[in-house]
Amino acid sequence: MSEIQNIQWFPGHMTKTKRKIQASLKLVDAVVEILDARIPISSRNPDIANLIQNKPRVVLLNKCDMADKNSTQKWIDYFKQNNISAIAVDCKSGKGINRFVPTLNNVLNKKLNSLKNKGMINPILRVMIVGIPNVGKSSFINRIAKQTKAKVEDRPGVTRGNQWYTISKNFELLDTPGVLWPKFDDQTTAEHLAFTGAIKDQIMDVELLAMRLIEVLSDIKPQKFMERFKLTDDVFENAENSYEILKIIGKKRGMLISGGEIDTERAATMLLDEFRAAKLGEITLELPVKV
Repeated sequence: MSEIQNIQWFPGHMTKTKRKIQASLKLVDAVVEILDARIPISSRNPDIANLIQNKPRVVLLNKCDMADKNSTQKWIDYFKQNNISAIAVDCKSGKGINRFVPTLNNVLNKKLNSLKNKGMINPILRVMIVGIPNVGKSSFINRIAKQTKAKVEDRPGVTRGNQWYTISKNFELLDTPGVLWPKFDDQTTAEHLAFTGAIKDQIMDVELLAMRLIEVLSDIKPQKFMERFKLTDDVFENAENSYEILKIIGKKRGMLISGGEIDTERAATMLLDEFRAAKLGEITLELPVKV
């Protein structure tokens, strides 16, 4: 229905970040990969698996309160079938965080037992946190540290360098800058990242992006989305395209400018903001192929 944006992302510091991750791997016992529970495929850098290789790994499905619960469980089952421990968390509220340390200890059980047999009691565990920008790494560190040790800001690209955080006498975390891959081969991935705010709106055409989101939501038809804007199936059937629906949404919100014209840019920004704040419902945009 709408024109597809060709979204690309290639900041110079991304390559440097990958080198830092590779150089730091030998310093850690495990890797914690934070994903967005709404888009576990798109928020997962495909380079990470190759970078961390055989290091023990725990996946955190963050922002789980914004995702469909049944879908999140399907993802947990999917990772389990692939021998990866995954837990649903919400780093801002702290939901599920209490399960992290027991899960990590279970993943590192063999190593801990080996060290114990060598006479090392309460060895220091070092864990690297990885994830794309704006996925919640700093919020996770703040929660796990029980105090604000990491700068948190709800926009991409705040964390700039590798940094260690001492969580307890035998637990240290290594934060890394958010890393995206240099080229999006799949525009759906790029759009999903843009929907959730992992790509800065300043480089986007927000109206086109909102139109694409409307197309995605028109397939899912979340109840809260339909109710919030008083939309019916007839609206989607009769509208010529997603731009018409964007205008309907803007009109219902009274977003008018001179001459009674609808401010579609303002409507687009509002729609994206409300999606990102889960005001349109608990929505998961991606499911595992097989669970």
